[in-house]
Amino acid sequence: MDINEILQKAVESGASDIHFARNLPPVFRINGQLVHSDMEQLEWDMTKRLVFQIMSDEQKHRLAENKELDFSHSITGGRFRVNAFYDNNGVTATFRVIPPSPPDMKNILMPPAGYKLARLRNGLVLITGPTGGGKSTTLAAMIDLINSERNAHIITIEDPIEFLFESKKSLVHQRAVGLHTNSFTDALKAVLREDPDVLLVGEMRDLETMMAAVTIAETGPLVIATLHTVNAAQSIGRIVEVFPSYQQQQVRYQLSVTLRGVISQQLVPRRDRPSRIAAREIMLVTPPIARLIREGNIHRIHEAIKAGADIGMISMDDSLLFYFKKGLISREDALARAVDPDAMAAEMQKQ
Repeated sequence: MDINEILQKAVESGASDIHFARNLPPVFRINGQLVHSDMEQLEWDMTKRLVFQIMSDEQKHRLAENKELDFSHSITGGRFRVNAFYDNNGVTATFRVIPPSPPDMKNILMPPAGYKLARLRNGLVLITGPTGGGKSTTLAAMIDLINSERNAHIITIEDPIEFLFESKKSLVHQRAVGLHTNSFTDALKAVLREDPDVLLVGEMRDLETMMAAVTIAETGPLVIATLHTVNAAQSIGRIVEVFPSYQQQQVRYQLSVTLRGVISQQLVPRRDRPSRIAAREIMLVTPPIARLIREGNIHRIHEAIKAGADIGMISMDDSLLFYFKKGLISREDALARAVDPDAMAAEMQKQ
């Protein structure tokens, strides 16, 4: 069995992810659901042999040393983010399918507030959501918009590189952690000497990365970064809580000055066709929200987002309700993902 044949079939099947496990055929995630392929079962050390087909000797060494490894892989007609790791049966891997070209903001149904954030010249913009929530797609669409419209130097720091960008109006440099730099922290220490106008940070994982991203955003470039958080308030809280208590007030002040907005999203199955759609909460940092951040009243941010609908802010529940009213998602899926299901059910009854 050849790994590239498996990956090609996954792409043809419309899979978003491919999983290998012993005594099972390759498992695809299609429209959010796990589906067993009709290929042969992976027995004995087949998962290891398949994964090793696309790994260099250096990558095999790093996998043996670290027990997990992220890298990218390309075939004709497809590109993949790979996480190889050890489980109780040995070496296995999960593959995320990356479309061959960056998505368009219009095609991912980005609201006007998202365009506004992508067109900023400075500050910090966060893209947040659960694993598999479409954060990479939104990041890529925003970078593609900048690349198409603006004469800017864009630097991306990713683990690994996902979407590939050709320089258009902008000059784009993409760096992979482990391949082109030792860590996010090392890359961020050097980035200001590289004259960036826009900086993409693939993931803010730790205190050092968060501190560097916030500090760089204070100095002039537009910094776009991701977090594994579910809404704007939790995103701000996560950043603040990572810091020691004696630094938290200073971080709240820095965020109140540098943070420009947060897009939090989750993917919801569509009812009109086999696909998923991103429901998004979008917060724009206004003076009242900056004051809430500075004073530590982040529990009130949800109310501020609701109150900011006239300038383009969107709550998650309003996004879900909009898609439901348009017939794009089911009542059950909307309610299951709502922040306040009872209030949403009441709104649905008004139709």
